[in-house]
Amino acid sequence: MAFNFDPSVMVEVLPQLMRGVHLTVILTIGGLFFGFVIGVLMGMLKISQNGFLRKIAVVYIEIIRGTPMLVQAMFLYFGLPMAMGFRIPPVVAGTIVIAVNSGAYIAEIVRGSIQSIDPGQMEAGRSIGLTRMQTMRYIIWPQAFKRMIPPLGNQFIISLKDTSLLMVIGVSELMRTGQEITAVNFRAFEVYMTVGLVYLVMTLSIAQGLRILEKRMACR
Repeated sequence: MAFNFDPSVMVEVLPQLMRGVHLTVILTIGGLFFGFVIGVLMGMLKISQNGFLRKIAVVYIEIIRGTPMLVQAMFLYFGLPMAMGFRIPPVVAGTIVIAVNSGAYIAEIVRGSIQSIDPGQMEAGRSIGLTRMQTMRYIIWPQAFKRMIPPLGNQFIISLKDTSLLMVIGVSELMRTGQEITAVNFRAFEVYMTVGLVYLVMTLSIAQGLRILEKRMACR
């Protein structure tokens, strides 16, 4: 039986897919917000002068970066509840997974950006009477943040695409929504092509927004 491509199916399923897009965006923004907080904390701990705090950051980063996000999601949603006796709602679990996973990579972005600043900047701040924390806040961090923007943007895009893995724990994001539609209309080609195009539009939009932000930051 010959396959007949029907573009009208792509138009028909788009409104349904938008519900999945809405949840995908919420998961990405929520996860990256907390991921950035975790990343900044762990990045600062990794360059701390306290050896114990550095080890905490190293252990966290190595464990998270050394295990697949799919395994982390399955462990959090299916494994951990067996040990603790309660189940975490899928959307909450998904947000936690995105936050914890992205936090490890953001920690390395933060660490690398801060360490790329000339050490003389810290010495200069201390020489004019600023404390180490004040020097970090007013001199080092503003310069480092500009250097973080491109890799943070890449992490944003990666995390957005990684939300598709959360379908395994029942989160009705974009990919799961596409799967549910396909189970009804059996038009996998058109549905998944539309899903792919929607992801592409979102990632290209983010990339364009980051380019604009980089140009504005460079002018300051």
